[in-house]
Amino acid sequence: MSGCVEEVPPPTSARPDASATECRGQVVFCTTCHFRSREEEGDIVTAKGDDEKRYALSFTSGALLTREAVVAAPLYQATRDWTAVRKLIGEDNLLQARTVSSGVRLAREVAQRLTVLSDDELELLVDASATERGYLMWAAACRRYLFVGEFAEDVLRERFLLLTPTLTYDEFDGFVHSKALWHPELGELKESTLKKLRAVAFRMLAEAGLLSDNGDILPAVISGRLLDCFDAREPSDLRFFPTTQGGAR
Repeated sequence: MSGCVEEVPPPTSARPDASATECRGQVVFCTTCHFRSREEEGDIVTAKGDDEKRYALSFTSGALLTREAVVAAPLYQATRDWTAVRKLIGEDNLLQARTVSSGVRLAREVAQRLTVLSDDELELLVDASATERGYLMWAAACRRYLFVGEFAEDVLRERFLLLTPTLTYDEFDGFVHSKALWHPELGELKESTLKKLRAVAFRMLAEAGLLSDNGDILPAVISGRLLDCFDAREPSDLRFFPTTQGGAR
């Protein structure tokens, strides 16, 4: 997957089975990033900058990055070192990037997203179904990026629970404008940048199996083992999903 952006989301994936397991990964809360993550390893920095009030918007480096994650996760399991993972990816161009610079960006981005998953979640990612992987990577994006997580909670899930089962660019733009009062960096975005953020966000939703090509919100049917992991967190990661499963808080 390259860093290019398509306006039309790809088809969604199949639904998971309902197998169950227990999530035991160790997590810590990062006050700078506003999400829970495993501690930093090597040069993988989970912080979003010196100013806590500014949104990190670098998720446009790629969409959901599920394919890339499946490449990177086993490398981490073997090395336990994200710096080594990025080096291995770059040396052999394992992400099949078109250029060296795009390969570096993709490797950095996928590693940063995977650092917010617990060891159990990384293990699950390797063995998961396509739908489970999509949900895990959506949760990772929401944890990694406060902007994405708030959009998922305030707009995607809220519209689903209010039985307004569609999501359009207008809702995204409205969310951006509403947040600009507290996040002036959003008001400073160029129109081209806003369009790219919007396109990538909707592409991620589609790749996660949460949005149809027609803009219909697709209810998340989360397997038991993922449910255990998501609902064990405080607050529950189920808040990022259009679902009535579990006890999202």
